[in-house]
Amino acid sequence: MFVAISGIRAQEKALSIPHTVYTLDNGLTVILHEDRTVPMVTVNVWYHVGSSYEKPKRTGFAHLFEHIMFEGSGNVKEGDFDNLLEAVGGNNNGSTTQDRTDYYETLPANALDLALFLESDRMGYLLEAMSPGKVDGQRDVVKNERRQNTENRPYGIATQTILENFYPKGHPYNWPVIGYMDDLTAASYEDVVEFFKKYYAPNNAVLVIAGDIEPTKTIEKVKHWFNEIPRGEVVTRPTAPAFELIGEKKLTVEDNVQLPRLYLAYQTPALYTPGDAEMDVAADVLAKGKNSRLYKRLVYELQIAQNVSAYQNGNALGGMFMVMATARPGIKLTQLQSIIDEEIGKLTITPPTEREVQRVVNQNESRILRQMESSMNKADMLQSYYRFAGNPDWLNEDFSRYKALQPSDISASARQYLNPKKRVVLSIVPKGKADLAVQ
Repeated sequence: MFVAISGIRAQEKALSIPHTVYTLDNGLTVILHEDRTVPMVTVNVWYHVGSSYEKPKRTGFAHLFEHIMFEGSGNVKEGDFDNLLEAVGGNNNGSTTQDRTDYYETLPANALDLALFLESDRMGYLLEAMSPGKVDGQRDVVKNERRQNTENRPYGIATQTILENFYPKGHPYNWPVIGYMDDLTAASYEDVVEFFKKYYAPNNAVLVIAGDIEPTKTIEKVKHWFNEIPRGEVVTRPTAPAFELIGEKKLTVEDNVQLPRLYLAYQTPALYTPGDAEMDVAADVLAKGKNSRLYKRLVYELQIAQNVSAYQNGNALGGMFMVMATARPGIKLTQLQSIIDEEIGKLTITPPTEREVQRVVNQNESRILRQMESSMNKADMLQSYYRFAGNPDWLNEDFSRYKALQPSDISASARQYLNPKKRVVLSIVPKGKADLAVQ
């Protein structure tokens, strides 16, 4: 009999990230977390706009703004955003997903005002510095990024192809985050201005400040820098039409690649909803690490795959479970699919062992605990819990949903969601080698 011994699992104290929530008169939500461990602070802004907020024929705007927001604002010259932060020892970046756009700075605590000034200036006064020329410049940067990462990168077209065939027309996740080349080309300067006015307003943003701060003084600083920015129009979050994958949709793309690669995509629950954690664990049981089932079968024992991975990607409007495997030279993807289906079939019938589940749950618990080691990660956790769970203090619930899982839960969820008759199967093969694809 296997007996789990885990210091994490023995821990009884509820986890939390102590914080205070404020709402300014202009609608800006502010979440403060005090951590005096080191004299550093993270300023993190999430605008509740991502590619799912865009319109067909006008895609790529959210990601385009991730670039434009660094190109200067009313009181910050072009290039000075980075220069000023680097001068005080800080760093910054941004990212865009289907559901949100994120900007953050991590810097010494005594330079907090600088980060607040920079963020407030581009929230309130970006249009004063924006011009058709700047938009065209960043449009070209994004188009070149798309060429590098989608059109000209091996297997780069996979994500777009899967999204277009997984989600029905009209679904907000039907197109790639980076958008389409024709849409980026067709977007007018007026289109871009309209998008900014609608979505980059304080009432559509959440500001998290985490680190070496004194909350009472910090909220006064926030009011000083952000209070004068006017509220924008009310933003309605996108909704998704109910849909269900019916049948097995098989696709083949011939690309400039050396080895064939197989993708299997299944419809799963949204982030933090029932079933999401179960599928997260199922993915790791199947393909995380050299002790996982698919790695042992495909890579180690049969030696027909170069690599294999699986993950549960939960988002606000639903989730996608993905299995990806790259074949070794001369191996047809049908062989890989046969083994993957066999292992998934076993998981749907027979629960994983206690040892397998314990290993994966411990890894997830360790991941959550490691995230609490930095102010940047904690700021992002507060943002994510607030956006997707509706409560910034959802850490203990997140932690507990893994601890509560039983092997039978994993098997039941795999049986519910990993149906071979309801999925997208994509084969990417070398040009002229369509015979290597799943037939």
